[in-house]
Amino acid sequence: MAGCAVGPDYERVELDIGDQFAHATAADQSAWLPFIAVDEQGAGQWWRLFNDDTLSQWITQLHTANADLAQAEARYRQAQAALQQAQAGFFPSLGLNTSGQRSGSGQSSPTNQYNLSASASWEPDLWGRVRRSVESSDANVAASAADVLATRLSLESTFVQSYFQAKSVRAAQQLYDQTIIAYERSLQMTQERLAVGMVSPADVAAAQSQLENARTQRLALDRQWGQLRNAMAVLLGQAPVQFELAVDATLMALPTVPTGLPAQLLVRRPDVAAAERRVAAANAQIGVAKTAWLPNLTLSAQGGYRSGSWADWISAPAQFWSLGPALALTLFDGGARTARVAEATAAYEAQAAAYKQTVLAALREVEDNLVQWHGLQREFSSQQRALNAARQSLQLTRNQYEAGLIDYLSVVQVEANALSAERSLLNMQSELFITAAKLISSLGGRW
Repeated sequence: MAGCAVGPDYERVELDIGDQFAHATAADQSAWLPFIAVDEQGAGQWWRLFNDDTLSQWITQLHTANADLAQAEARYRQAQAALQQAQAGFFPSLGLNTSGQRSGSGQSSPTNQYNLSASASWEPDLWGRVRRSVESSDANVAASAADVLATRLSLESTFVQSYFQAKSVRAAQQLYDQTIIAYERSLQMTQERLAVGMVSPADVAAAQSQLENARTQRLALDRQWGQLRNAMAVLLGQAPVQFELAVDATLMALPTVPTGLPAQLLVRRPDVAAAERRVAAANAQIGVAKTAWLPNLTLSAQGGYRSGSWADWISAPAQFWSLGPALALTLFDGGARTARVAEATAAYEAQAAAYKQTVLAALREVEDNLVQWHGLQREFSSQQRALNAARQSLQLTRNQYEAGLIDYLSVVQVEANALSAERSLLNMQSELFITAAKLISSLGGRW
């Protein structure tokens, strides 16, 4: 029987994904990779690389309360139940039946009929229909388990990015709070100078405009903060009104992110693993469809008691039994079996193409994040130099203004440039941490 299973045996789809990432440096390809602790489901706790206890506490809450994750876990249990149903095909089925009936016709006296019987039937898996079904269901269980990990990884990555974005907004709020205080002092000083005829009304108007623009930007940051609070609350399974977003502007050191090799994505990334297992499941369904061309053998047995009265129900004459095999083969079905095989084959080809596309999309995601990672690091160094120059220029310009050498409009322009440089550096610093989270999650979130 083991040698009679029809349908193709599964072979992993071959992919040419290269020997290294196009945008990785020698440091990225280091063979020494950081160890990341795993939880009870084998998922890497990659967010701990950022050494942030508050972030770790919220991620733990996300695992227990997020609705999308609960949905993925329920689908996994559904796949496990489907596997158990498929495995039940290996065993015989047993049944018990009892009935009582009173009937009559014309002028004849009514008669009673009582029946108690037990039955057993078993269909030997001659052609591998049950084995292929179990093979398919088992692959679907593995794919569903990978879906749970993929959902977790996606939610973790989204939350970590939102967390660092919230830190960036908090830092910008503090920057604008300090800036507004400085601008208010500048406006007051300019108004005092106007009162003694040292400056023109245009200088006061420029100082007032500068202050109001800063206040407007500060209000925009409050709006961003509220939206981040709402998004993070839902990720944690809470209503926004129940969630308090307590985040400071402190950022720890950036973690080291070694990339490894492209082939390791096939093991690291749960979405890739899920796509590959669905190819295996579709391949097994081809065998299930092909078994329809072969006869079904059913072995059955039945026995019990049948009598017209309760008193004679269990007497020897009332006993009956039957035992025998049944062989059934469909001779003509209008091409239905051919169509089912063609459908299963096409479904396999579609899943194979989806697997290839998933792998290519994963590679592109890593490559894009590597470009972002290395580019931002260079840009951050350049922006730091630009900020230092802007601060120096601002100090010199303020000295010239206080000495009466230039008007306030010149100061406003330099202050705007310095504030823009400060904000750009904060945004870039936040982007570095967000990109680190994206890169780690695109690499599978674990090593």
